[in-house]
Amino acid sequence: MNQLRAQFENIPYPETSFKDQTVIVTGSNTGLGFEAAKHFTRLEAARVILAVRSQAKGDAAKAAIESATGRNNAVQVWLLEMDKFDSIKAFAARCESLDRLDVVVANAGIAKMEFEETDGIESTIKVNVIGTFLLALSLFPTMRQSGHRTGQTPRLVITTSVLHNSAKFTERTKPDIFKALNSKATSNMKDRYNVSKLLEVMLVSSFSEAMKQGPNADKPVIINSVNPGLCHSELGRDLKGITGYMFSALKAMMARTTEVGSRTLVHAGASGEESNGQYLSECRVTKPSAFVRSKEGQDTTKRLHAELMTILEQIQPGVTSRL
Repeated sequence: MNQLRAQFENIPYPETSFKDQTVIVTGSNTGLGFEAAKHFTRLEAARVILAVRSQAKGDAAKAAIESATGRNNAVQVWLLEMDKFDSIKAFAARCESLDRLDVVVANAGIAKMEFEETDGIESTIKVNVIGTFLLALSLFPTMRQSGHRTGQTPRLVITTSVLHNSAKFTERTKPDIFKALNSKATSNMKDRYNVSKLLEVMLVSSFSEAMKQGPNADKPVIINSVNPGLCHSELGRDLKGITGYMFSALKAMMARTTEVGSRTLVHAGASGEESNGQYLSECRVTKPSAFVRSKEGQDTTKRLHAELMTILEQIQPGVTSRL
């Protein structure tokens, strides 16, 4: 019931200035990412990078944002495919040329109802979890250098969902969680999106704690996860059958506009130390699911973190030292 009431809360219109800042928004040619990028541009960010899969769609989004905000030459289109690790690495390497990098909104995500894989990895976990945190680790050195030069702590925002509360996450009982998630025979794809969002919330917390205790503790990066609420976005476009119909009906009854939902992403991008490692909803720090806060949840988070570090190190040797 609290979640239902929250869906109808007033979400404040963003007014915080991002003057002189460089902002990256992934998945920003449409939906929440597009609307967030439009806000960042309106709020005077010096450079807003649309990190998208398609040059043509990115160019169209850039033109629309410039037209809506009256600002030319602030928006750039850079290609990034979150389901391809080489693309993530190349994007991060390109970012090293930036004079500053203040905000990264990792918004790109997918929701699959059927088991699909690329490079031998189930697609939802690959994009929403492994790819997202590979991008985070890959960008941390550039963000830290930016913070050192500007004196402003950079922020990394991961778009998650209130649906992390609904995850059954039966895979947590297996000896190797990511291996279980990658098994077609035992995968519960109806639960997969929820699980991916749960993993994001848990790993944001563990990344934050690890950074506070690691060798880069004196060069902080604020990392948080944000629930934009149910919105009229393209998320769910791959849902089929009765599930797709029910999701569409639910959106028709209670979904926020993508513009309203995007306000939560902009708020998270402006948030301070109070948001570090936290789950944000309705533009405030909010308690994550009871499971996340439980002893079992805390123990599972440690296992997830260790497993993910091993996976990321295999993908890019040395990348985990950037935490």
